[in-house]
Amino acid sequence: MAHRDEIVAFADELLDVDRWQEFGPVGLQVVGADEVTRIACGVSSSLELFERAARAGAELVIVHHGLFWRTEPLVVDRRVRGRLAALFAADISLVAYHLALDAHPDVGNNAQLARRLGVEPDRVFAGVGVGGRLSSPLSIDELAALVSQAVEREPLVFAEGHSRIERVAVSTGAAGHDLITAAHEGYDCFITGEPEEPSLHAARELGIHLIAAGHYATERLGVQALGSRIGERFGVPWEFLEVENPV
Repeated sequence: MAHRDEIVAFADELLDVDRWQEFGPVGLQVVGADEVTRIACGVSSSLELFERAARAGAELVIVHHGLFWRTEPLVVDRRVRGRLAALFAADISLVAYHLALDAHPDVGNNAQLARRLGVEPDRVFAGVGVGGRLSSPLSIDELAALVSQAVEREPLVFAEGHSRIERVAVSTGAAGHDLITAAHEGYDCFITGEPEEPSLHAARELGIHLIAAGHYATERLGVQALGSRIGERFGVPWEFLEVENPV
């Protein structure tokens, strides 16, 4: 058992949340039980996630995509009301980390994916991503197979670059707009979650590979790494709840 506020303070400090200009509130978003005996993790806030967390007996839910966003109307509609009701009914706290969890050099989404692909980071890419070299050069088919294994999904591949891939940029989620930056910085391949409509021809004309493996799929890793770190630190069991999303 651990105290909710101690867990949140630990995660806030670990992720250095004050560094980031966020799209919504960071850290504790909904206050539930003071004491935590079980933690549930998921990528995005949803009624399904919260109901499953309640059935699992969790008092704390950690997500990458939180409940509140500055880009959305400040209205408690049926969607928000239902989610809040599920949290309140089970006395569950909600904790959310967005850019800070993308960018962390160890538990972050980009660092976790890069590690699984054999990318050795040597710099930050586009603010929150990772740029680096493969431990050994690969073809686009070989690299795409590694991505598929890492995120458990077949990626969309625009094979428009060189036959030998050495330098790779990784920025998970909806970072398709960073493809051009990756090409201008000399990367052989850019790996993200969602491409944009112009991405195919931009990749072709700039001579760079693009692997887009899904916004949800590429951002499953960070929240699991964070859950594991918190569980180890406080001796609290945790689990990742898979709520499938094809996007």
